[in-house]
Amino acid sequence: MLQNPFYAALLLPLLLVSSAAVLYFVASLSLRKLGALLKGRVSTGLLLGPLKPLSLSVAGLLMRPAMGLYAAPYLPLYSHAVAILFVISFAWFAMRSFRAASTLIQRYYNLEKPDNLEARRVATHLELLRKVLNVLIVIVAASIILMRFDPVRQVGLSVLASAGIVGIMLGFAAQRSIATLIAGIQIAVTQPIRIDDVVIVENEWGRIEEITLTYVVVSIWDQRRLVVPISHFLEKPFQNWTRTSAELLGTVYLYTDYQVDVEVLRSELKRIVEESPLWDRRVVGLQVTNATERSMELRALVSARNSSDAWDLRCLVREKMLGFLQDRYPGSLPKLRIESEGV
Repeated sequence: MLQNPFYAALLLPLLLVSSAAVLYFVASLSLRKLGALLKGRVSTGLLLGPLKPLSLSVAGLLMRPAMGLYAAPYLPLYSHAVAILFVISFAWFAMRSFRAASTLIQRYYNLEKPDNLEARRVATHLELLRKVLNVLIVIVAASIILMRFDPVRQVGLSVLASAGIVGIMLGFAAQRSIATLIAGIQIAVTQPIRIDDVVIVENEWGRIEEITLTYVVVSIWDQRRLVVPISHFLEKPFQNWTRTSAELLGTVYLYTDYQVDVEVLRSELKRIVEESPLWDRRVVGLQVTNATERSMELRALVSARNSSDAWDLRCLVREKMLGFLQDRYPGSLPKLRIESEGV
């Protein structure tokens, strides 16, 4: 039966799929037991991620020597198919492995804590490194698969002589794309932005949600998403509020009449921030920053752990200070004084 081309044509794929299924079943049982022994420190789903492509790769390797037993006319076709399947499954396994390793490393860094500078740096490095490796893996796998076909190999050899001219033409045609990819790699190395950084881009306040090799997704405060070319962060100025630390200073401006006692307002400001959990107890102050013919300009300066707390604290101080002025100094709003002299 093994010498019959028809049965061999049916048996080889069946053996390949069966081998992969058996390997996956045995390995999954072992990994589930390992996950139970680790008591949740490593997710079983994380370990099982690269298992499917690994099972296909190993099954393809096991089928290579077995194919020599069959004298079937389909043998060259199966040989190419198994080799291509092995390359694809191994590339898939490599990408899933890098993803699992990246997720495992990021578990040691908490992006939710207030001072998460190191966590954001590591997350940005891992995300961009994984994307670069995925692109390289796909290119290498596609090249290996194409070179298995003689016509493609012959075409490649014949074109090799004119590769310089073609390369120059492609370089001019893909200049913007290549520059964008280089910018993505430069962002990964220099890190002017990181995952979860608070930035102001195109007059929009938001957090860096995703960084790819070609674009950056900024999550804006009202749940919109701003997609920005990655070259923008190298060619144009932008504000990064969490470049070195998440701590910020916030200002509140008040405009009052000259009759207001500034020292009383200063004491009230201190009382307000001391009662609020939004204040990080670093900076609090009130100064007269300007005076015109109609009013005084008062600037309240307060500090907070991050930009969100700073915004909420500024709103709280503004509301409480206005309420205090209305209660204690009802006539404290700026006035337009007119004096008339009898003629």
